[in-house]
Amino acid sequence: MINKKVANITEALLGVEDNMTFMFGGFGLSGIPENAIAELVKRNIKGLTCISNNAGVDDFGLGLLLHQKQIKKMVSSYVGENDEFERQMLSGELDVELIPQGTLAERCRAAQAGFPAIYTPAGYGTEVAEGKETREFDGKMHVLEYAFKADFAFIKAWKGDAAGNLIFKGTARNFNPNMCGAAKVTVVEVEELVPVGELDPNQIHIPGIFVQRIFKGETYEKRIEQLTVRQRV
Repeated sequence: MINKKVANITEALLGVEDNMTFMFGGFGLSGIPENAIAELVKRNIKGLTCISNNAGVDDFGLGLLLHQKQIKKMVSSYVGENDEFERQMLSGELDVELIPQGTLAERCRAAQAGFPAIYTPAGYGTEVAEGKETREFDGKMHVLEYAFKADFAFIKAWKGDAAGNLIFKGTARNFNPNMCGAAKVTVVEVEELVPVGELDPNQIHIPGIFVQRIFKGETYEKRIEQLTVRQRV
């Protein structure tokens, strides 16, 4: 069994350089790779193209990279919670590619599976399809979308083992599974790292074949993006 475990975040990010393309798992602030983001901020890696469903919030998640002007392009689906993102986009400081959420997920999964492209009906007849190849299938028009090409995928899982087998919890099981194996190098941080053999094979969501490096994260804030509670009666 190949051991994918690395000692720390420093070893996990070996090979990370300026002007690379990164994938970041997460949905809102749920399941984001907090330790990897913090290390990228610390290293001041710049010129990044970031593929992520969202851009975090102003002072957390990918918003930390945006504040330091480390991101040159965002490839995202939902970006409505980040004022700094909006400012940089409207001022022309940030290149933005907005993608339908399902298409974003499938372009990740296509890269994971080794498919060069997919056809999807989403976006046909809109600005999303401008300049792209279209084709009819069973009387319905589809748009050709290419699989993503990324240098690193940064993933957050609840539990994993030294072979890279992963279990996700709750909403964190969102874009994380689709991004595993979708880049040249997949780096996973977990809350709990166990020896090989401790995970129930029937509970594993992603097998270790899709993972190159895994480490136990040091701390997780797990911030709630929008706290909604009932009023006391």
